[in-house]
Order: sequence, then C-alpha cells, then structure tokens
Amino acid sequence: MARLAQTAGLTDIQQEILSTVRDFVDKEIIPVATELEHRDEYPQQIVDGLKELGLFGLMIPEEYGGLGESLLTYALCVEEIARGWMSVSGIINTHFIVAYMLKQHGTQEQKEHFLPRMAAGDIRGAFSMSEPGLGSDVSAITSKAVKDGEEYVLNGQKMWLTNGGTSSLVAVLVRSDEGHPEGTAPHKSMTTFLVEKEPGFGEVRPGLTIPGKIDKMGYKGVDTTELIMDGLRIPANRVLGGVTGRGFYQMMDGVEVGRVNVAARGCGVAQRAFELGVQYAQQRHTFGKPIAQHQAIQFKLAEMATKVEAAHAMMVNAARKKDSGERNDLEAGMAKYLASEYCKEVVEDAFRIHGGYGFSKEYEIERLYREAPMLLIGEGTAEIQKMIIGRRLLEEYRFQG
Repeated sequence: MARLAQTAGLTDIQQEILSTVRDFVDKEIIPVATELEHRDEYPQQIVDGLKELGLFGLMIPEEYGGLGESLLTYALCVEEIARGWMSVSGIINTHFIVAYMLKQHGTQEQKEHFLPRMAAGDIRGAFSMSEPGLGSDVSAITSKAVKDGEEYVLNGQKMWLTNGGTSSLVAVLVRSDEGHPEGTAPHKSMTTFLVEKEPGFGEVRPGLTIPGKIDKMGYKGVDTTELIMDGLRIPANRVLGGVTGRGFYQMMDGVEVGRVNVAARGCGVAQRAFELGVQYAQQRHTFGKPIAQHQAIQFKLAEMATKVEAAHAMMVNAARKKDSGERNDLEAGMAKYLASEYCKEVVEDAFRIHGGYGFSKEYEIERLYREAPMLLIGEGTAEIQKMIIGRRLLEEYRFQG
C-alpha cells in the first residue's frame, strides 16, 4: 500500500470495496488503457467488469438494488479508477449524477421505474446542461419545452454530453415558461426532463438525434456528443420530480456531487503521474547515477507528493461534508479547483522528469498529459469555481460594521 493519499476512519466494508476496485484497476484497466485510448475505443470489457462488481449501483439505495454507499466511498472508487484511466471514471460519473438526482428529486414512480435498472447497469445515465453558445452561462439556455396536452414538445441543441451515445437515459435541462410569468428569473423557469432513448448514434428516437462522437485531444474512449431535439415529445410524468421550474436547482445539486467526482479524478490522475515519475526517476541514469539522486528531481518529487496529499485531503473533506447532510458547495468548489490545478502541475512535472520520452506515445505519461486539461473545464471551469468560492466566503465572513 502506498504512503500517499490514505483516508483515515474507513469502515471494513469501505476498505474491502476500495481494495477490490484497486485490484481491478491494476489488473484490468492499467494494462490496456493506453492502447484503447490511442484507438479512441469504448472500453466495453472494462465497463462489463465494473457492472459485475456492482459499481453502477454504488450510491443507489439498497431498497432499489444498489449498495447504498456514501459519496465518500464513491469518490474514493473514482479516484482509484481515474488512476487507471480517467475516461472510465467519466462513464460512471454521469450515470451517478442522474441516479443521485433521481434519488433526491424524483417522484416515487420515477425512482421505482429507473433506479433498480440503473443499479444493475442495465440503464445507463447521462445528463445535459450545456449548449453550443453557452459555456458556463447556464441561465442563457435557449432549448425549450412547450406543453401540448399530456406531453411536452422539446426543441433545441445541447452540447458536451458525456456518454451521449452509450446512455439510455438522459436528464436534459431546458427552459419551460409554462406557469412562469414574463420576467421570471431565468433559473426559475427551467425544467429537467428524463429522456429515454436507444443507445447509438443518428436518430435514436423520433425527434432526438445524437450526431456522433466529438473528436477530442484527450478523454478518449468515452463518447462526448451533441444532442439535437426537433419536436421531441416527452410525457408529463417524465418531468423530474413531477413539477416544472425546479430543473436548475436539481441540476446544481447533481453538479455538486459531480464536482467532488472531478476532484477525485484529479487526485487519481495526479497519483498515477506521481507513480510514473518516481519510478522513472529511479530507473533513468544521467551523469553516473539515477536522476532521482539529483536534487532538482527530488525537489520535483517533493512538490508533486505534497500536492497529491493536499488534493486528496480536500476531496475527502468535501465528500464527508455532503454525506453529513451539510451544504458543501464551498468545499466541493475548493476541492475541484485545487485538485484539477494540482493534477495539471503534477502531470507536467512527471512529464518533465520523463524528458524526451514523455513526448512519446509509448509512455503512459503522454496520455495523462492530454487528459489533465479536461479537469480544468469539466463540471465548471476553474474560474467558475473561484466565483462560487468567493461568493460563499463573503456570505460566511459578512462584514458587520
């Protein structure tokens, strides 16, 4: 067991789950990840293995067939999986955000209909907020739902949909002005719809098209897509929670869980980069000794290890805060911001330690170097995190003069 990134106070069950996942990562993911990533190939065998382990039901309550585990357990599993290959953690994350939103906000019928099959991994979730011209400005959403009898008709284009092709259930955030007079704040006139579809590309149900995979610099293997709605008809019982106008709050609650997940991914990728860097530094010789014996390299390793440890501690704190029922947007924002920035820095230092070989596709660090930047923008950019952190700090430390 490595010295870094240990978590105190885990139960025997948590330790057993983590040990099983770590073993799976070492045997089933790390040996094949780079080859699959270079081919941009969906890791079907790995996903089937995670399904067998019950990981798709990790946080889903036991009454719906899941394991009923905490956000902390989930985040620590994500950290392990991202250490193997970050893309695989993305496949699980979107599924869990949708399952969490259903658990927290769904009607009883929606929970009973979806959660048992999500726990088994038979239904796989994706969620969709962003649009082509939107960026971080969620309040500017233009895709729209209009009521028509017992159904809603959805039109618009969504962007950056992780698992867009492979998922069979998508939580889609759109504008719905029904019951909301002119001048209502934008975030109070949004609704989350639960859209069921066939996996695949093209027209996956009448009025719904998934055009194809977006070709990306990194974060390959997992499919990232657009989603186009053109007269898509959704029954009223597929409004998340059964009431319109609550979509923004439901999505933000889900994204808080997602931010802890992105922090955990940053921790996992940074750990792997440190492992690769410290191993290479002891194998590679210059000037008659291993480069690990040069002070310049030892300083790098010291900085890298400290960043790995600090990011892990903040991620664990954010997860535990959410598990305790407390508000954790400040801690989740800080953890996501720090872990993603530190991940980029640790990966770059490991890349520098590898020298010219770091630039070769033969070495794993090359893949990590292309993956780390995604964490700086996923689940809210670093700049958005700083805005959230700043606002929350001013709430907590309001001047009483």
